[in-house]
Formats: sequence, C-alpha cells, structure tokens
Amino acid sequence: MKTIVIKFGGSSLADPGKIRRAAAMVLAARAGGRMPVAVVSAPADSTDDLLKLAALTGGPRISARETDALLAAGEQFSAALLAMAIEAGGGRAVSLTGAQAGLRTNANFSTAAVKSADVRRLRKELAAGRVPVVAGFQGISPGGDITTLGRGGSDLTAVVLARALSSAVCEFRTDVKGIYTAHPAIVPQARKIKEISYAEVIALAGLGAEVRQLRAITYAKRYSIPLHLRSSFHDEPGTMVTADGGKPGVTCLSIKREGRLALVSAVGRGLRRVDADKTLDAARAAGLRAACRSVTGRAITLVIAAPEGEDLLRALHTALFG
Repeated sequence: MKTIVIKFGGSSLADPGKIRRAAAMVLAARAGGRMPVAVVSAPADSTDDLLKLAALTGGPRISARETDALLAAGEQFSAALLAMAIEAGGGRAVSLTGAQAGLRTNANFSTAAVKSADVRRLRKELAAGRVPVVAGFQGISPGGDITTLGRGGSDLTAVVLARALSSAVCEFRTDVKGIYTAHPAIVPQARKIKEISYAEVIALAGLGAEVRQLRAITYAKRYSIPLHLRSSFHDEPGTMVTADGGKPGVTCLSIKREGRLALVSAVGRGLRRVDADKTLDAARAAGLRAACRSVTGRAITLVIAAPEGEDLLRALHTALFG
C-alpha cells in the first residue's frame, strides 16, 4: 500500500468534535487502501496564546531556544489528541514529535531549515499497523534542541515527510474547499478549480493572493509531490496541485490593492497577448477604464482605480468563466 500524508490545519482541530472528524478522515483513508500519516498544526489560536503567556512570564527578552520549546508544545498537544481520537474510532495510532519522526534541522531557532528526514521510525509504525500522528512545525537541531520552522512550518513538515516516504499524495485539510476561480466573497459564482499547476499557485501568491501553503508548494514543485488542497469539513474532492495543472489558458483571477490602485490579474498557463486583449475588451464592455500593466505566460495584470477593482474582477470573471 502507498502512504498518504494528511495535514490538518489548526481550524480543523479547534475542538473535540473537529478532532474526531479529522480522525474519521484518517481512518477512511486507511479503509480505502492507503497507509496514512497525519501531520498536525497547533489548535486554532493556541500559538498566539502561548506567545502571550511567554511575554507575561518571561518579559520582553525571551530566549529563542525556550520560545521554540514552548511553541512546539502546541502541535504536540494536537498530535496526542488526534492519536487518541483515532484509537477511540477503532484504529491504532501513535503521536510523535518532529524529532521522533526524524526531522533534522539546523540550529536557527524560530526559522530552522530542514536538513534531512530519517523516516525509519515512521516506516516501523506503519508496518506495525499504527497511524503515525506527527507534530508539525518542529524538528531537532544537531545539538539536540527543539527547533521550529517558522510560518507554514507544519505544511512544510507534511511535504518533507511525503517526499521521504514516496507518498502517493500529500493532502492539506483546512477550512476551505480548494482554490477558486476568484475570491468567492467578491465573486459568489466563483468555481472550485479541479487542478492547477505549482507555478500558477506560486504566481497567485506573488500577485497578492493569500496562499497559506506557499513554502510547502514551492518544495513540492521542486520534488514533484502531488498536493490535494481540500476541506476538513466536507468529503468532496478539492484542488489538485501538480506540475502540469489543468488546461492551458486562464485558470483564475486575483486582486491586490496598491495605494489608490487595484491590480486585477488573470493567472494561467501559456497566456498570450490575445488573452490580454480579451481582458481589456471585457473591462471596456463593463464601462471600466483599465490599463494593461504586464503580460507574461503566467499572468496578465490590469490596473484600475481602487474603488473599481472588485467591479473589474467580477467583469473579468463573467467574461472568462461565464
């Protein structure tokens, strides 16, 4: 059986009911013929709570080493609880710290880089029929100290382990269903994208879209690790992120405020000047005065007065996606 790494975000582990639902998803993956490895973030808001506690206790000059030791506890908390929930659901599980899972880092506290992943312990647990539940965001330094990996560290933990285990796919379970053709809060008719390329997601991030898993996606691109971005609260498929992505052309739209201007971008693959002309035609048809700032094979960016940015986004979505 192939392994699958399933990473759960903090909002997916915010209370006992959500932890039990995450456990059910892990058990479903096992029942479906995969060997799951779970990676967890700290419960929602717990990292901020720990930092506040550190400030109240340690004052303004907090040791970087002790801060990492403290913050790593949040993910360990999640790992133990999820392991308990898996066993309560009829499975067998074992919680592991980043060090126990074999993640070796340098000694840069709070922004440590992963140097290697020795997954012998994980393979041993899988062979014994147990689900390893790994505390993300952390590893161990050459000197034996706990280190943390910085923003997006739990996502990075997941893809590093997926590569080391030659996993079939790495799933990111969060509070969103996937990547959409536009922000659904602005464009209610936005559609979930079935497949998108690593390069397109990285381009989206560069154009101002919030991409929580950017470090992980960059790593996945380097090693061709298939990613599946999906919801912890729904069973439907999400968005696959692969090297090739979906069909060439415009895949999605983004918007970014830049002072008094709004930058509205069409992101895709193999984009040409003719695609830029289509976006300008759509703007004119909607009575909007936009100008083309840049055209590349991955993105076409139009610029418009900030108050009209969302109108332009909606007009482009109607023209390009119906």
